[in-house]
Amino acid sequence: MRHAVADVARTFAANRAVGGIALAVRPSGGVTRRSRVREDGALRVRCPGPASGELEAVIVNTAGGVAGGDRFTLDVTVEPRARLVVTTAAAEKVYRTLAPEATIDVKLNVAAQASLAWLPQETILFDRARLKRTIDIGETVDDSFLLDRWRLRRGGRLIHAEAMRLDGAVAARLARPAVAKGGIAVATVLVVPGDEGTATGVRALGDRLRGEVGVSAWNGLAVVRFCAADGEALRHDLVAVLAAVRGASLPRLWLN
Repeated sequence: MRHAVADVARTFAANRAVGGIALAVRPSGGVTRRSRVREDGALRVRCPGPASGELEAVIVNTAGGVAGGDRFTLDVTVEPRARLVVTTAAAEKVYRTLAPEATIDVKLNVAAQASLAWLPQETILFDRARLKRTIDIGETVDDSFLLDRWRLRRGGRLIHAEAMRLDGAVAARLARPAVAKGGIAVATVLVVPGDEGTATGVRALGDRLRGEVGVSAWNGLAVVRFCAADGEALRHDLVAVLAAVRGASLPRLWLN
């Protein structure tokens, strides 16, 4: 019986639609053009209109609709001074399912002085449809300045000092493999007193963490470094680590 259930699950998974689009546009000679396009699985993106200041992009789902277990991702980036309008070829039909929900994850990045109109046609839910959709919209930080300077003293004696400086092309610096490898959310937790037991407690969180988390302990203190793809993932990891090292609940406003 167990083998039969596993076979059904594998058959179901093999018949689910999976698709992704990554589209980036930039201005060029007074018009907006595609600078990067990636299409995977059942999703396609087409730009049928003539060249103009505002580029029109049409998303096509070749699967013909959305059913339980389908997984789609859309990543759209509008570079500085570019203009983009995104729509869909038809209304999105989400069909009945008794299986896990379908997921659609949308990430929209709009740079300074850029314009994005996100105009998909309507979503039609059939009886017993199950859909989980997230839309994450962010402004790209290309140029900024940050100086974060820490000095920790015990009994008047300096025991810890560090500084972080981001200046100028912040996005380009964070994209470097040796800096943040594309992560845009970083944080530091300093625990005093802290020891190897503190570090062990953080490492025990393991797969519960969504971003990269590193911890070190020495000379009676522990430092935890965080790097994540977005603010939501960073906050999730911060809540988990702070609860672990404090051994107590966080302020209510953190958990709302």
